[in-house]
Amino acid sequence: VVSIRDFERKNHSSIREFVLLGLTSSPEIQTLLFWSFIFSYVIALVGNFLLISIIWTSKKLHTPMYFLLVNLSLVNVLSISTTTPKLLLTLLSYESTISFYGCITQVFFFILFMVTELLLLTSMAFDRYVAICYPLQYTLIMRKEICAAIAVGAWASGLINSSVHSGLVLQLSFCESNIINHFFCDLPPLFKLSCSDTSLNETMASVADIIFAVFGCGLTLTSYGFIIRTIFRIRSTKGKKKAFSTCSSHLIVVTFFFSSVIYTYIRPTSVFSLNRDKYISLLYSVVTPVINPVIYSLRNKEVKEALNAFIGGGRLFPRVPH
Repeated sequence: VVSIRDFERKNHSSIREFVLLGLTSSPEIQTLLFWSFIFSYVIALVGNFLLISIIWTSKKLHTPMYFLLVNLSLVNVLSISTTTPKLLLTLLSYESTISFYGCITQVFFFILFMVTELLLLTSMAFDRYVAICYPLQYTLIMRKEICAAIAVGAWASGLINSSVHSGLVLQLSFCESNIINHFFCDLPPLFKLSCSDTSLNETMASVADIIFAVFGCGLTLTSYGFIIRTIFRIRSTKGKKKAFSTCSSHLIVVTFFFSSVIYTYIRPTSVFSLNRDKYISLLYSVVTPVINPVIYSLRNKEVKEALNAFIGGGRLFPRVPH
């Protein structure tokens, strides 16, 4: 109790809770949004857990690409579970308040999962680059130890980055308005709301965005540049289609995720338009976790075959004896 009081005196913040404005104030639209988001949340959970189960049970899919995909699906489940339940509660009960420390906790976990996903998507692009450009050396380069190191590095980097940003947010003062123009606690609206100097926070957010998002996007585009060059050198049309099919799904996800994250976090607070930005944030907080398992299953022949075997084996729908 004493330590908390000392922190509050140091922080000179009189705010104990925040009010999330959400996406709309219209009761009719809120009802529509509630059912839309609960449907999206269920689809995301079922789709990602199903994809994890398929990969886990199919020995054919025990490869580096699918190992990274399992980590990506797990991140998607945790990421959407950080923001959507509170959004659903707000839409259903109109209870839009969140405690100060609950808000900081939401910031911590959201940044953790977002950065981890950025690094995993970049790693998956490198995996496709090795598979297509250096197929004979693939098993040597992407061996189990390397894959484990990539996954651990992605999670650890996300944890360290998230701890830094959350710690810096705790140093800010919130002594005037407590209304957050967003549907969850994120860095930009908190910077906008703070009554203290946020220049260090903004600088660290921009540095993190350049390192993880811009640099990661650059590595991904570079990988695909080499991939496309290699694909065009393939003589057979069938070989080209197969190579493109292994990359197209990942490229779609990368386009959605990287573009929205870079747009949101690399700008200074003065140019934020929170009314517009909170809708753009839906792309990486809700839409991406929903479309990831759909894209990777519907556009992937190996996953579809494993899904048929998974269902046919009676794991999902047990056969009724005659």
